[in-house]
Amino acid sequence: MLPAETGKPVTEGNKNDMEKEKNKRKYWTTRYAVINATYFMGFCGVHAYASIFMLERGFTNSRIGLLIALANIFSVLIQPAIAGVIDKQGRLTNRRAASACTAIIIVLSLVLAFVQQEKLVIFIVFMLIYMIQMAYQPIIIAMNFEYAGKGCSINFGLARGLGSMGFAVYSPVIGNLLEKHSVSVIHIGDALVLTIGLLFLLTFRLPESSGMLKEEERKDKEAGRREEKGKRMEAGQEFAAHNNFPDFAKHYPGFMLFLLAVILVFFAHNMINDYLIQIITPLGGTENHIGYATSMAALLELPTMAFFVKMTKKVSGRRLLQISTVFFTIKVTLLFLATGIAGVFVSQFCQIAAYALFIPASAYYVSEVMERFDQVKGQAYLNCAITLSGTFSGLICGRVLDLAGPKAMLACGVCVSALGTALAVFAIREKE
Repeated sequence: MLPAETGKPVTEGNKNDMEKEKNKRKYWTTRYAVINATYFMGFCGVHAYASIFMLERGFTNSRIGLLIALANIFSVLIQPAIAGVIDKQGRLTNRRAASACTAIIIVLSLVLAFVQQEKLVIFIVFMLIYMIQMAYQPIIIAMNFEYAGKGCSINFGLARGLGSMGFAVYSPVIGNLLEKHSVSVIHIGDALVLTIGLLFLLTFRLPESSGMLKEEERKDKEAGRREEKGKRMEAGQEFAAHNNFPDFAKHYPGFMLFLLAVILVFFAHNMINDYLIQIITPLGGTENHIGYATSMAALLELPTMAFFVKMTKKVSGRRLLQISTVFFTIKVTLLFLATGIAGVFVSQFCQIAAYALFIPASAYYVSEVMERFDQVKGQAYLNCAITLSGTFSGLICGRVLDLAGPKAMLACGVCVSALGTALAVFAIREKE
């Protein structure tokens, strides 16, 4: 808290303290953007190049699918557990959890870089890396809102967009390196960029003055809860959070249909991310093309995320969310119809209105349809739906690839995504 906010007289010393505090606040977005950028660089190395690494190490498509499925299942199981511990506001904070996860992945990445023959070790270590990366992505998002609540000025849309920019810059670098070096370069690169991220996480501490606000914040929140409870009681509404899943599902049937739609829509999205090398190889593509294709898709996310708020002034958030699900299906359809590498890039261009629009629009949608005490759970269930989609995609698509090839897999993706889009458009329909 600054001196002017405490009612204390402004002295020369206080002015210096105020200036220092202002200077510290200027860099919150920058530092948070670096944390996002390094996270998504590591994410790129693991997810975009998963098949390339595992195929080089002698794994079949079915085994790769099993690995991805197991990693996603375990990720869904540990996310609520980690969130529950953090919510108790003990020693494990969002920053500490993110730091620990990053440190673990750095160590495991170095193990993968130097282990070449032991398939069981590679399978388990890679699965752990994949699982941990999926699990602590929402922790980084939650850290933004935690710090914003303590008075730290962070432009989340810009920082998240710059995270995608990091992915975009890193992907072609890895693609080019793979043409000259072994697949070990993927995880050596991940270890290096995540080390930078870890250093920023360790220094990304809340300002000391925030500790002085805890009691005041607690009183304000309690007063806010009492006020909201009074309003709801006057309106004859039951004042209770829907903490168990059956009650939640019964209270939000439209949202549950939307979650089913998300699982179906992201089936094809995860399929493309995990098996892109198998898809583009028959079209004449190489690891280098993967780097540029994924880079372009990630780069296109920045303008959409940065200008999303302005877009909602012209088009409703619900309508934008519906549009995003349509473009997910258009993207996989164009990839199915592609006859050369140019078609792959045309398909990737749809990212600007698919994933890039879905991320902010879905958050907007959850905040609109959820009651105050259910909004965090709504975001958690949404993330679990996306993760579960990766489970089904990994299991089914890897098997289809081995039995029938990439065209059959893409056809499956088109059908599943189209069904998901239809369900989403129905579930998200505008209120009368």
